[in-house]
Amino acid sequence: MTNQASPIAGFLRPLHSRDPDEHHRVATSLELLFDLVSVIAIASAAAGLHHAIAENHAAQGVITFAMAFFAIWWAWMNFTWFASAYDNDDVVYRLLTMVIMGGSLTMAAGIPALFTEEPDFTMVIFGYVIMRIAMIVLWLRAAYHDPNRRRTALAYAAGIFIAQLYWVAFLAVQPVSTGTAYAMFVIGAILEIAVPAIAEPLSANTPWHRHHIIERYGLLNIIVLGETLLSGSMALRQVAGHFDIMLVYTALSALVIVFALWWAYFARQEHLGSRKLSRSLLWGYGHFFIFASGAAVGAGFAALVDIITHHSEVPLLVGDYAVAIPVAIYYASLWFVRDRFACNGFSRYALLIFGLLGLVAPAIGLGLEGIAATTALGVIVRNSLAAHEESGGHIGH
Repeated sequence: MTNQASPIAGFLRPLHSRDPDEHHRVATSLELLFDLVSVIAIASAAAGLHHAIAENHAAQGVITFAMAFFAIWWAWMNFTWFASAYDNDDVVYRLLTMVIMGGSLTMAAGIPALFTEEPDFTMVIFGYVIMRIAMIVLWLRAAYHDPNRRRTALAYAAGIFIAQLYWVAFLAVQPVSTGTAYAMFVIGAILEIAVPAIAEPLSANTPWHRHHIIERYGLLNIIVLGETLLSGSMALRQVAGHFDIMLVYTALSALVIVFALWWAYFARQEHLGSRKLSRSLLWGYGHFFIFASGAAVGAGFAALVDIITHHSEVPLLVGDYAVAIPVAIYYASLWFVRDRFACNGFSRYALLIFGLLGLVAPAIGLGLEGIAATTALGVIVRNSLAAHEESGGHIGH
């Protein structure tokens, strides 16, 4: 008689830690599906920013976009690092991940209500809390099965729980003034980002896989940049109905800028060369600005299409800066999380300098084409200089 596996074996397996040095560790199909669901929420936030710019409410739109994007990104980031350390792919793990996806879709449905004169946070917070409760369960499973890191896992679970109590309290005091709502959101965000910094040092750090994390961040960045390609295709669709050379320039500029942003991110230099806690937190948190600015570039191009096709009355210069500013932030953020550690000489500052030049381009009449040119030149100069410095034996650490 042959031994048969228990029916419960595939349903509920011990959630042991993964090997942080595991060979050929790549993103799973479940993680890729999770990314796609997250991008639905990102697209909703980008659409809200696009309409805010087109309706001449850019300042409020940027604040609201940052708030919505923080909720999406933070939930994505927490799950991604947890999965890198503890993914056992049993049925319970998959179901909890799908609950998190459901929360993300709920958030996406509620994001448009944030971009109003009196923002309504109900759906966004409801969806967010759903995501975070599922994460609490995952951390409790990790605490049970990984005694060496039990204090850290329990601290994560407790910290997330306390933060969710705050969000529920925030929901209960609505409606509040817009300024008060923004201030309360900042307090909640500080509570959330403090949890990993407090939890990780309590025991052995969670065994996330460095190359897996780098891949996961890169994959999300690719999908986020796809928002800008979508805006470029919108411009071409408009051309099909009524030819306008400015729309052609807009579509071509979108292509150039997306290709340059992709090339700058996926340079040869190592993104995260250390597992040191302070370095990994800086790199992980700093990507908020990379992802948010990447999505905002797409919103800027969508606003430009509205301006060119006379669906918006804001000046063309506003549309140009709706692209130039997030491009500059994207380049500055790459310098902050990678280039200042990985490069030597002028290549360390190339992206910063060309991002600033892109901000100057619209002011001196070069417009969108000038932004595209400085963005492309930035990555060309940066990569050429970095290759030259490496060939001379000056490799950054």
